[in-house]
Amino acid sequence: MIELPIVDKKDDGGRRRKPDWLRVKLPIGENYKKVRNLVDEYNLHTICQSGNCPNMGECWGAGTATFMILGNTCTRSCSFCAVKTGRPPEYDEDEPRRVAEAIRLMQVKHAVITSVNRDELKDRGAEIWYQTVKAVKETSPETTIETLIPDVRANWPALERMIAGGQEVVSHNMETVRDLYRKVRPQAKYDRSLEQIKRIKDLGYRTKTGIMVGLGETEEQVYQTMDDLVEHGCDVLTIGQYLQPTKMHLEVVEYIHPDLFAKYKEVGLEKGLNFVESGPLVRSSYHAERHL
Repeated sequence: MIELPIVDKKDDGGRRRKPDWLRVKLPIGENYKKVRNLVDEYNLHTICQSGNCPNMGECWGAGTATFMILGNTCTRSCSFCAVKTGRPPEYDEDEPRRVAEAIRLMQVKHAVITSVNRDELKDRGAEIWYQTVKAVKETSPETTIETLIPDVRANWPALERMIAGGQEVVSHNMETVRDLYRKVRPQAKYDRSLEQIKRIKDLGYRTKTGIMVGLGETEEQVYQTMDDLVEHGCDVLTIGQYLQPTKMHLEVVEYIHPDLFAKYKEVGLEKGLNFVESGPLVRSSYHAERHL
């Protein structure tokens, strides 16, 4: 059993203070400015901004970003996510072209694309997904693509269209362990997300998912999630520290020590996952090109 230090320092608001290993660099440099200018010029959204990602400075400084299509208003109200919730406006049919052009100008070798949930659309936004991936492939044929797709609520024809554009990797995040689903993802279902991953695998794609820790889960629950993922054909798993985006979101229960993240990676590989990226600042698209 690994002995880990207890981290329970509080700030003035009564919240747990972040430990030293969660410090990140400020966003600076010419590449950062270039990416920001392109995002603004082409009126694009990124999960980096909308999700308050701690790695934005590093990734944008390296010339990469995770594009978020279908707007920046989500129909879900997950208690961990900083993306705003509400009824989205009509989607932009020109968005696929603009995303593809930005990726071409950035000369991205591996592009990551995600989206909000669009439950109000009959096809869950599948057609825009398809057109976006096709446009990137036509504009930048050497670029590999990873799509981080939402829960389609068992609309399996929509899923097939959503992933038919030619992407190399299809990711769908579990986010947490089974016992925390009602608290963390109240409009999602653990088994339905597992089935979505299995269907993606059965269609011949490299599959990926991510979970957060520090929400009150146990080690045993994390290991059970790994077993479930292996059983349903998941290839790649990312594990990162949950960080509370605002006071309106779930509080951090604990900050997981880097040694336990290392242990999770070791156990995940032993259980049969092909690739595990595990660390305090790991996010779904962080160093996404490594497992290709």
